Amino acid sequence: MVLYLHGARWNLTGSVTRIERWRKLGFSVLAVDYRGFGRSADVAPTEAFAYEDAEAAWDYLAKVAPGKPRYIVGHSLGGAIAVELARRHPEASGLVLEATFTSVQDMIDTSPWGFLPVSLILTQRFDALSKIGEVKIPVLIAHGTRDSVVPPEMSERLFAAAHAPKKLLRIEGAGHHNLSGAGFDEYRKAIAELFKR
Repeated sequence: MVLYLHGARWNLTGSVTRIERWRKLGFSVLAVDYRGFGRSADVAPTEAFAYEDAEAAWDYLAKVAPGKPRYIVGHSLGGAIAVELARRHPEASGLVLEATFTSVQDMIDTSPWGFLPVSLILTQRFDALSKIGEVKIPVLIAHGTRDSVVPPEMSERLFAAAHAPKKLLRIEGAGHHNLSGAGFDEYRKAIAELFKR
C-alpha cells in the first residue's frame, strides 16, 4: 500500500500519471488532497493542515489495510510532508521522496528573490532537511538531472542527512514532473533492492 502525497502546484489531477505508475509497480494507492487543494476545503492551505491531513490519511490506510506493508511517497512539496509523516511513523515500510526540496527557505534562497530577508516573515517552512535524520525506515530519493523547479542538489543534501538503508536515484534527463516515467525501470530495480519487494 502507498500513501501518495502530491506537490504544491497541482491537486490530485496533476498527479494522475504518477499515481498510475505506482499501481503499475504493484502497489495499491491512496492519494489525498490537503485542505486548500482540489475540492477538499475552501481554506488557505497551511503546513499544519497538510501534516494533519497526511496523518489522517495514514490512519485511514491502517484501518482499511491492517497488517499490510505501507509506504509513504511524496512528490516535491509532498516529499516534505512525507518526511514529517515518516518521522512520526517508524512502523512504515519505507519512504520515497521524488524531486523534494530541503526547505521552503532554501527554495527562496535559490530564487531570484533570495536576497530579500524573507526568513523574518516566513511561516510555512516545510523543512525536510532538519527532520530526515529522525526517519528510521528505508529511504529512496529520486531526482531528475534536468529538474528546473527544485535543484537536484537538494535531493543530494537530503540523501546525505538520511540514515541507511537508503538509495539515491539520479534520473538522467528527467525533469520535475516525469521522474517515475523517465526512470520507471530504475524505480522498479531500486524498490526491489531497497524494500525487498
